[in-house]
Amino acid sequence: MTTALGLIDPFIHYGFMRRALVATFVLGCSAGPVGVLLLLRRMTLVGDAMSHAVLPGAAIGFLVAGGLSLPAMGLGGLIAGLGVSVLSGLVSRKTVLREDASFASFYLTSLAFGVLIVSLKGSNIDLLHVLFGTILSVDQNAIMLVGLISSVSLIILALIYRPLVTECFDPGFLRTVAGTGPFYHLLFLFLVVINLVAGFQTLGTLMAVGMMTLPAIVARLWTRTLPRMMAMAAFTAALSGLSGLLVSYYFALASGPAIILSASLFYGFSLVAAPHGIFAGRGLFKRAIPFSG
Repeated sequence: MTTALGLIDPFIHYGFMRRALVATFVLGCSAGPVGVLLLLRRMTLVGDAMSHAVLPGAAIGFLVAGGLSLPAMGLGGLIAGLGVSVLSGLVSRKTVLREDASFASFYLTSLAFGVLIVSLKGSNIDLLHVLFGTILSVDQNAIMLVGLISSVSLIILALIYRPLVTECFDPGFLRTVAGTGPFYHLLFLFLVVINLVAGFQTLGTLMAVGMMTLPAIVARLWTRTLPRMMAMAAFTAALSGLSGLLVSYYFALASGPAIILSASLFYGFSLVAAPHGIFAGRGLFKRAIPFSG
């Protein structure tokens, strides 16, 4: 009983902890499923590159608003992220470079440019807030914005679920039959960008993609059906947020890194204990069953 009270005590007595918990839960509901598709499309490193690519837009929003304003930084990050996505796609189609090489080039430039902007016009504290987030300062407006982004993300995901799944396993099919492959690919990149924008306030630009990829990888190790994988990724993201906030509260640690490290611990446990982890097929677990969407 005492242990249970200890787990909920910070959220009972402190409003900033409650708001942080709600923000992580809402973000996990959309970032987890999007991360699963990111993983299945073998684009996890592209997602990491995009999380860095939105930094210049966030930095310009920071300058325009005169401080850490999530709406202004989110709008700037959205424009920058979509711009990098479109430019990378054009470069990969017009040159011999592959899309991952294009993203790498643009994200390195964007990261350096964004850090330069913030460091010139802001303090070191401002730079740390942009890069690593300030989840414990989430206010009501930020929660509403994250909730809006999460809702829009889930609605779009539901509407284009079948084309996205089809493109995961047969990318050439939509291009050959309907010619809509690039459209759905760009729409998926839009989902990735808006979820990264939602992660600004909570985890910062450097670690926002962690809420997508780590829970998705954990879910991939435990199940093979896509709906279960998405549900488990969302649950793991929410549980990582809860445990990370508790660890940061009781041990006086930075909340954003604590959340990502909590997700990393779930990943490490899953590598050993999951039926499709490192011991799969060695007598401890059955061989992995074929993936089912």
